[in-house]
Amino acid sequence: MRELTEKEKQRKEYFDKICEKMKADGYEEKDLTVGVVMANVMALFLPLPFVALACTAYFRANPSEAGAADISSGIWGIPFMYLAALIILIVVHELIHGITWAVFAKNHFRSIDFGVIWKMITPYCTCSEPLKKWQYITGGAMPTLILGGGLTAVAAACSSFPLLFLAVIMIFGGGGDIFIILKMLMFAPEAEDVVYYDHPYECGVVAFVKKGLY
Repeated sequence: MRELTEKEKQRKEYFDKICEKMKADGYEEKDLTVGVVMANVMALFLPLPFVALACTAYFRANPSEAGAADISSGIWGIPFMYLAALIILIVVHELIHGITWAVFAKNHFRSIDFGVIWKMITPYCTCSEPLKKWQYITGGAMPTLILGGGLTAVAAACSSFPLLFLAVIMIFGGGGDIFIILKMLMFAPEAEDVVYYDHPYECGVVAFVKKGLY
C-alpha cells in the first residue's frame, strides 16, 4: 500500500471504525475499489465509444469540417492557455463530484474532501457518508456528462475543433469514473439492505451487505 498523507490516515481511522461497526451489525464487506494504475489504464479504453459519439456529433453538425481549420491556432498557437484550461477543468471535474455528492449527503460539504495522489498525479474527491448506489453513480458520472458532453455540444454549436479537443480530453479524464461505475453496476447482490461507502483513499467504494441477504 502506498504511503498515506496525514489527512488520508485520519480518514482511514474513521473508516476502520465504520467497518468495525458495520460488521458488528451483521454486514459483510465487499470491496469494489479499483487500483489507481488499473483505473488509469482502463481510462484509455473505456471512454473510446463516448469519444466516437462526441466526434460523430461534432462532424455531423459541421459536415464541412470548417471548424478543424482553426486547430493550429487553437491548440498549438496558444499551448499555455490550453494547459491552463486543462488544469482548471481537472479541478472543476473534482468539484462537480463533490458538489453532486454533497447534495445527497446529510452533512453536505462537511462530508466532502479533496486531495491528490501525487505519486500517480491523480486528483480525487471523496465522501465520508454512505450513499445509495444511484447517488454514487450519479456523482461519478456527472463530471464527464457536464464537461465531456457539455463541451461537445458547445463545440458543435460553435464549430470549434479546439473545444472538441478539450471535450475529448475530459471524456478520457472520466475513464476511471466509468470503470468504477461499470464495476458497481456489475455488483448486484440480491438484497435491499446494502450500504455504500466511498473509500477514504482508494478509487471506488466499499459495499456492506447484510449477511444472508444475497
